Amino acid sequence: MKKYIVLLFIIITVSCQDTVKDEDLANLNGYWEIETAIMPDGTKKEYTVNSTIDYFELQGKEGFRKKVMPQYDGTYRVNSTAEKITIANDNGKAYIYYETEFSKWKEEIIKLSDEQLILKNAQDIEYNYIKPQPFSIK
Repeated sequence: MKKYIVLLFIIITVSCQDTVKDEDLANLNGYWEIETAIMPDGTKKEYTVNSTIDYFELQGKEGFRKKVMPQYDGTYRVNSTAEKITIANDNGKAYIYYETEFSKWKEEIIKLSDEQLILKNAQDIEYNYIKPQPFSIK
Protein backbone atom coordinates (compact mmCIF):
# COMPACT_ATOMS: atom_id res chain seq x y z
CA MET A 1 0.00 0.00 0.00
CA LYS A 2 2.85 2.39 0.83
CA LYS A 3 4.31 1.81 -2.64
CA TYR A 4 1.07 2.94 -4.25
CA ILE A 5 0.89 6.07 -2.11
CA VAL A 6 4.49 6.99 -2.98
CA LEU A 7 3.83 6.31 -6.67
CA LEU A 8 0.68 8.43 -6.59
CA PHE A 9 2.58 11.25 -4.88
CA ILE A 10 5.30 11.15 -7.56
CA ILE A 11 2.74 11.19 -10.37
CA ILE A 12 0.90 14.16 -8.85
CA THR A 13 4.14 16.07 -8.26
CA VAL A 14 5.38 15.55 -11.81
CA SER A 15 2.03 16.35 -13.41
CA CYS A 16 1.65 19.61 -11.42
CA GLN A 17 4.94 21.09 -12.59
CA ASP A 18 4.71 24.10 -14.89
CA THR A 19 5.52 23.23 -18.46
CA VAL A 20 5.92 25.60 -21.38
CA LYS A 21 3.26 24.97 -23.99
CA ASP A 22 3.62 25.75 -27.69
CA GLU A 23 1.00 28.50 -27.40
CA ASP A 24 3.14 30.19 -24.70
CA LEU A 25 6.13 30.54 -27.04
CA ALA A 26 4.76 33.72 -28.65
CA ASN A 27 5.36 35.40 -25.27
CA LEU A 28 9.11 35.08 -25.87
CA ASN A 29 8.99 37.65 -28.69
CA GLY A 30 10.18 41.11 -27.78
CA TYR A 31 12.49 42.77 -25.29
CA TRP A 32 13.57 41.13 -22.01
CA GLU A 33 15.70 42.64 -19.24
CA ILE A 34 17.49 40.64 -16.55
CA GLU A 35 16.13 41.56 -13.12
CA THR A 36 17.91 38.99 -10.92
CA ALA A 37 20.18 35.97 -11.14
CA ILE A 38 19.99 33.20 -8.57
CA MET A 39 23.20 31.24 -8.12
CA PRO A 40 23.25 27.48 -7.43
CA ASP A 41 24.02 28.17 -3.75
CA GLY A 42 20.89 30.35 -3.49
CA THR A 43 22.60 33.74 -3.44
CA LYS A 44 20.82 36.39 -5.46
CA LYS A 45 22.32 39.09 -7.68
CA GLU A 46 20.16 42.12 -8.47
CA TYR A 47 20.50 43.89 -11.82
CA THR A 48 19.36 47.45 -11.18
CA VAL A 49 20.83 48.92 -14.39
CA ASN A 50 21.31 47.00 -17.63
CA SER A 51 23.42 48.38 -20.45
CA THR A 52 22.05 45.70 -22.79
CA ILE A 53 18.67 44.04 -23.15
CA ASP A 54 17.83 40.79 -24.91
CA TYR A 55 15.56 40.94 -27.95
CA PHE A 56 13.96 37.66 -29.05
CA GLU A 57 12.18 37.08 -32.33
CA LEU A 58 10.58 33.70 -32.81
CA GLN A 59 8.50 32.29 -35.67
CA GLY A 60 7.20 28.88 -34.73
CA LYS A 61 10.09 27.30 -32.87
CA GLU A 62 12.97 29.05 -34.63
CA GLY A 63 14.31 32.57 -34.56
CA PHE A 64 17.07 34.69 -33.08
CA ARG A 65 18.23 36.60 -30.01
CA LYS A 66 20.07 39.92 -30.15
CA LYS A 67 21.64 42.08 -27.50
CA VAL A 68 20.37 45.66 -27.87
CA MET A 69 21.35 48.84 -26.04
CA PRO A 70 18.64 51.16 -24.75
CA GLN A 71 19.09 54.81 -25.73
CA TYR A 72 18.00 57.95 -23.87
CA ASP A 73 15.33 58.73 -26.47
CA GLY A 74 13.53 55.40 -25.81
CA THR A 75 14.95 53.61 -28.88
CA TYR A 76 17.45 50.75 -28.99
CA ARG A 77 20.85 50.60 -30.68
CA VAL A 78 21.12 47.35 -32.63
CA ASN A 79 24.04 45.69 -34.39
CA SER A 80 24.06 42.86 -36.93
CA THR A 81 25.15 40.16 -34.44
CA ALA A 82 22.44 37.61 -33.63
CA GLU A 83 22.30 34.16 -32.09
CA LYS A 84 20.18 31.61 -33.91
CA ILE A 85 17.69 29.98 -31.52
CA THR A 86 15.54 26.88 -31.67
CA ILE A 87 12.98 25.79 -29.09
CA ALA A 88 12.76 22.07 -28.36
CA ASN A 89 11.40 19.79 -25.68
CA ASP A 90 13.57 17.19 -24.01
CA ASN A 91 12.25 14.87 -21.28
CA GLY A 92 9.23 17.08 -20.66
CA LYS A 93 11.26 20.29 -20.35
CA ALA A 94 11.46 23.17 -22.83
CA TYR A 95 14.87 24.46 -23.90
CA ILE A 96 16.23 27.30 -25.97
CA TYR A 97 19.10 26.03 -28.10
CA TYR A 98 21.48 28.81 -29.14
CA GLU A 99 23.93 28.68 -32.02
CA THR A 100 26.56 31.12 -33.26
CA GLU A 101 29.50 30.76 -35.57
CA PHE A 102 31.66 30.04 -32.51
CA SER A 103 29.52 28.14 -30.01
CA LYS A 104 26.38 26.15 -29.17
CA TRP A 105 24.59 25.99 -25.81
CA LYS A 106 21.16 25.63 -24.29
CA GLU A 107 19.07 27.08 -21.48
CA GLU A 108 16.02 25.54 -19.85
CA ILE A 109 12.85 27.62 -19.91
CA ILE A 110 11.59 27.45 -16.33
CA LYS A 111 8.76 29.96 -16.79
CA LEU A 112 7.42 31.96 -19.72
CA SER A 113 4.51 34.38 -19.57
CA ASP A 114 3.79 37.73 -21.16
CA GLU A 115 5.52 39.52 -18.24
CA GLN A 116 8.10 37.03 -16.88
CA LEU A 117 10.82 34.80 -18.29
CA ILE A 118 13.00 32.51 -16.19
CA LEU A 119 15.91 30.66 -17.82
CA LYS A 120 18.39 28.25 -16.26
CA ASN A 121 21.80 27.65 -17.83
CA ALA A 122 24.15 24.64 -17.67
CA GLN A 123 25.82 26.08 -14.55
CA ASP A 124 22.41 26.04 -12.76
CA ILE A 125 22.23 29.84 -12.68
CA GLU A 126 18.62 30.99 -12.91
CA TYR A 127 18.05 34.27 -14.75
CA ASN A 128 14.81 36.12 -14.03
CA TYR A 129 13.76 38.49 -16.82
CA ILE A 130 11.03 41.11 -16.98
CA LYS A 131 9.74 43.31 -19.79
CA PRO A 132 11.75 46.55 -19.71
CA GLN A 133 10.02 49.84 -19.05
CA PRO A 134 10.85 52.29 -21.85
CA PHE A 135 12.25 55.61 -20.74
CA SER A 136 13.02 58.88 -22.39
CA ILE A 137 14.62 62.12 -21.24
CA LYS A 138 12.83 64.19 -23.90
